Amino acid sequence: MNEMIIETKNLTKVYRRFVKKEGLRGSIEGLFKREYEQKEAVSGIDFNVREGEFIGLIGPNGAGKTTLIKMLTGIIAPTSGEISVMGYYPNNMKRGFKMQYAVVMGQKSQLFMELTVNDTLRLFKEIYEIPQEEYIRTRAFFTELFDVKELMEVQVRTLSLGERMKMEIIVALLHNPRVLFLDEPTIGLDAIAANQIRRFLKEVNQKKKTTIVLTSHYMEDIRTLCGRTVVINHGKKIYDGGTEEMFARYHDVERIYKEAEQDA
Repeated sequence: MNEMIIETKNLTKVYRRFVKKEGLRGSIEGLFKREYEQKEAVSGIDFNVREGEFIGLIGPNGAGKTTLIKMLTGIIAPTSGEISVMGYYPNNMKRGFKMQYAVVMGQKSQLFMELTVNDTLRLFKEIYEIPQEEYIRTRAFFTELFDVKELMEVQVRTLSLGERMKMEIIVALLHNPRVLFLDEPTIGLDAIAANQIRRFLKEVNQKKKTTIVLTSHYMEDIRTLCGRTVVINHGKKIYDGGTEEMFARYHDVERIYKEAEQDA
């Protein structure tokens, strides 16, 4: 059985928010005496992932998914609880940790629009300090897998949404990370492009044994790709189990969020 690559225990994140009082008097009072409230974005979550898993992480807007991913990638520190990703405490941002994970966000690009695809890949080769032989081998693997050889000399800004997402994934995987965090990789894509992305991601997981954590509002992504799904709502984990079992039990996403919380 594969080793645990992500482990959290009772992971909690609490934000302190300024409470703004109504009216002119309240605004003036706020200048001299500020009141705060505690907002628990993630509450006591145990989230464990084995190496090589393709796992879905879903929940309604504001459920705590983004906060959890930010803690797993070291962007923010937890308020309490235990967290280990590949043996590292993420928020310490050790170089060894940063070189072993990648993030792809469907609505944010890490590509350089004025460069060609080839120049973009070469730039990331330098950023990640990838040896030349490894770079050539990895680039060849992904350009063949994603069927994008004819796009290598094309300017990034001229790519279609589907082609651009392929390049986002290739750039993220260029340094062969052990863990890939994916956020809405098929957002805005037509059915054909979305199916291509799903097929490529499944092959990456199977051939490279890359651990993938996928967040998406598109249940077709989750159902097609993820053998296991974790559902969170109001900052708490309300389901952790097989994806097909989840859909068989709750049928649709609204019932998943509502009834799984009642069952938790």
